[in-house]
Amino acid sequence: MSVDLPARIQLREAVTPADGIVEGPRVLQQSPREPYELFTLRPLGRVIGAEIDGVDLAEPVTPALRAELNRALLEWKVVFFRDQRITPAQQRAFAANWGELETNPFIPRGENDEVTRFERTAAMPGFENIWHTDVTWRPNPALGSVLRLIEVPPVGGDTMWADMAAAYDNLPDDVRARIDGLTAVHDYLPGFDRFADPALLAQWQERFPPVEHPVVRTHPETGRRTLFVNQAFTTHIVGLDRAESDRLLRYLFLQAHTPEFQVRFSWEPNSVAFWDNRATQHYAVNDYHPHVRIAERVAIAGDRPF
Repeated sequence: MSVDLPARIQLREAVTPADGIVEGPRVLQQSPREPYELFTLRPLGRVIGAEIDGVDLAEPVTPALRAELNRALLEWKVVFFRDQRITPAQQRAFAANWGELETNPFIPRGENDEVTRFERTAAMPGFENIWHTDVTWRPNPALGSVLRLIEVPPVGGDTMWADMAAAYDNLPDDVRARIDGLTAVHDYLPGFDRFADPALLAQWQERFPPVEHPVVRTHPETGRRTLFVNQAFTTHIVGLDRAESDRLLRYLFLQAHTPEFQVRFSWEPNSVAFWDNRATQHYAVNDYHPHVRIAERVAIAGDRPF
């Protein structure tokens, strides 16, 4: 049976728009998930984000608990804990279960060099409201981060994370074929030149020169293919002229904006987030200025992307 449509309705051809964003179902792959025995986990999104109850981060992590928490991290990409009244030393001890801790010379330190402090006030607003993956300007970007909120604004100040494996899965076949095997340049300058001291930025140019990473990296533990470019630190794709590189990067950057790939977390004092920096991007929503928001972060050193 045919249906006569009004003349003003024109059906579109089934083609991918220039920005790669189309309506309709998304491909949201979920790995097989076994029950957790040592804590309770409540998913906050379809493929990314879960809240964990029953773990005290002030206590030492046993090998069995570490294994279950790591499985949760790999399956959900970012996990959250509420009501964790921990010291910076306990925060460092928890993160150290996943490897050596790293420092960041461009962000004010907390208790020591391994703790970075984000103290946002009326005089110092946040600049983290851009989709990004931490420290991709390093040859070995961070494995992950543990962020603790100390003071929360009366409203706003959420953080969002995007699953970049889901973003890759949903790229059209021709785009995946186009970017597999390409590399891109990452540099700290674009991410920090708006608010960091120019003398400090210049001081670290020799130690942190631009680096190349694959546009699509393979997660070293899950084997998932993950889109690995971000608007804060990726400057261009190697081997493409500037105009073509800029067009392709704009297309790829936009994929993190898809809500089906995201989770949004509303902070409370003493909330903690632990995220897999190899599989995600994040965005700190700056809707609370001029109110105060104070957080401290510990980052875990990672490996060279491949």
